[in-house]
Amino acid sequence: MSHQLNRRDFIRQSSLAALGLAFTPTFARKVAPSDRLRVAHIGINGMGSQHLKWFAGLPEVEIVGLCDLDKNHLAKAQKLLQDLHPDNKAQGYEDFRHILDRKDVDAITCATPDHWHSQVAIMAFQAGKDVYGEKPLSYNVREGQQMLKAMKKYDRIFQLGTQIHAGENYHRVAEIIQSGAIGKVKTVRLWKTGFPPVLGPSNYQNPPEGLNWDMWLGPAPYSQYTPERCHFTYRYFLDYSGGVFQDFWCHIADVVWWAIDPKNLTRISAKGEAPEGTGDAPKWIDIEYDFEDLKLYWTSTPPNVPGAEKRGIGAYFEGEKGTLICDYSSKEITINGVTMTDIPEIPKTIIRSEGHQQNFVTAVKNRTQPQSNLEYARKMTMPMHLGLISYRLGRELHWNPKKEKFKHDADANALLSREPRKGWDLV
Repeated sequence: MSHQLNRRDFIRQSSLAALGLAFTPTFARKVAPSDRLRVAHIGINGMGSQHLKWFAGLPEVEIVGLCDLDKNHLAKAQKLLQDLHPDNKAQGYEDFRHILDRKDVDAITCATPDHWHSQVAIMAFQAGKDVYGEKPLSYNVREGQQMLKAMKKYDRIFQLGTQIHAGENYHRVAEIIQSGAIGKVKTVRLWKTGFPPVLGPSNYQNPPEGLNWDMWLGPAPYSQYTPERCHFTYRYFLDYSGGVFQDFWCHIADVVWWAIDPKNLTRISAKGEAPEGTGDAPKWIDIEYDFEDLKLYWTSTPPNVPGAEKRGIGAYFEGEKGTLICDYSSKEITINGVTMTDIPEIPKTIIRSEGHQQNFVTAVKNRTQPQSNLEYARKMTMPMHLGLISYRLGRELHWNPKKEKFKHDADANALLSREPRKGWDLV
C-alpha cells in the first residue's frame, strides 16, 4: 500500500471517539443531488449505526436504504436517520436482496455478523454495487478468495471498515519502520487482553417477534434460537465468528501489514483454552507464526517487553537497530537505549487520509481502490483464520502460501471453507 470492563463500549467510545476516528470531515460546501453517492446500509445495529452516522455526515452521500432483519433495529435506525436528516426518505427493508435489486443504489455498507460478510459483498458486486464492509473481511479463507475474485470480475470497489487505519499514529508508525530507523524487523509481537463473557446456559426459545431468525442464521448451521447466539454475543460462537481474537486481530495486525508486509507464511502453531459457559470461541489464544525472515506472535496477555504491560492492545516491533511499540494512538521508539515518541527528521512519506469513509467515497467516484482495499485486507486477515484452525485442531500446521493450502493435511484444509446451510448458498 503505497499511500498508505465493557469491552464494546471501550472500543467504540475510547478507541473511536477519543481518537477522532469517526473520520467524517465536515465541509461547508454543498453538493448537488446529482453528484451524491447513493448509499444503503445493511445491518444497522451496533457498528451499523456508526456507519449510518458517519456516512450521513458526508455531503457527497445520500442515504437511500436501510436494512436489518430485526424490526426493532430497523425502526431505531430510521429514527436516527430522521433525526440527522429530517427530509430523508430512505426506504427500510428486512431482506438485503431488495436493496441490491435497486438500480439507484451505488454502494452499500455491511455490518452484519461475520458469517454473512462474504455473501452480502459478493452479491453486491454482482449487482454492480461498491462495498464498505465491516471487519473481519470474511468468515473463512475460501470466502475471502471468492470475494477478491468477484470484485475483480465485476470491477467493483471495496473498503474494509478498519477506521483506525486512517489515523495519524498508524501512518507514522509505518513511515518510521519503513525508513529503516529500527533496522530490519525480525520479530513482531501482537496482543489483546480481555476474556469473553461467560454465556449460558442457553435459553432456547421462540425468536422474538420482529426477528427473522432463519435469515439471521443464513449460511451458518441451524440452531434453535437463543439470545446468547444472537446480536452482539454471536461473536463468541465459532459457527459465526472467532471471539475476542477475531474481533481485534485486524485492528492491530493492520499496522504490521502496512509497515512490513509479512510474506510467505509457512508455519502456524496455536494453543488456547475453551471458555466457560456455552460459547466455544477461545477464552484465550496464543499463536506462533513463521513468515519469511520474520517471527510473529499473538498473545492474549501483554508480552514481557518494555511498555507492553500498560497497553491492553499493541504491537511490538523488534528490529536490528531498535524497537517500536504502539497501540491505536501512541508509539515509543527505542534506539541505543534512548526512548522517544517520534523521530522528527524522518519525513512524512505516506499521504494522509481524508477520512476513512471519505476515502471510500472518493475511491468510488474515481474508480480506484481505497486504502483498506480488499486485496490488502485479505492478506492481512488470512493468518487470523489459520490461527483459529490450528487452535481448533490442537496442533501445529504447515502452510503453502502459493497454493493457499495446508501441506498434506486434509482435516486442516477442510476448515478453510464451509458448505452453506441448505437453501442459503445465495451466490
